[in-house]
Amino acid sequence: MAKGGWVYIITNKPQGTLYIGVTADLVRRVSQHRAGDMPGFTQKYCLKRLVYFERHEEMLGAIAREKALKRWVRVWKVRLIEAGNSRWDDLYEGIL
Repeated sequence: MAKGGWVYIITNKPQGTLYIGVTADLVRRVSQHRAGDMPGFTQKYCLKRLVYFERHEEMLGAIAREKALKRWVRVWKVRLIEAGNSRWDDLYEGIL
């Protein structure tokens, strides 16, 4: 994947627990989540379904966006997801 960064949201099911992350390599990071290789919050709640992602040209921009999204209330996060993925489909296959 190109340089820059990715902000992503993963969950365990539609309307489930949400995790917002940032990475330089979206495929690798989501693969790690799906394999259970990310100990902590995402492993504890079985968060493996990629429901949202966005690309940023610069990693600093991606980090700033991740921090901003983490401050949002849940209803705003759900609206963001549903604006582009109303059925909460797993988008992982589409990024391979």
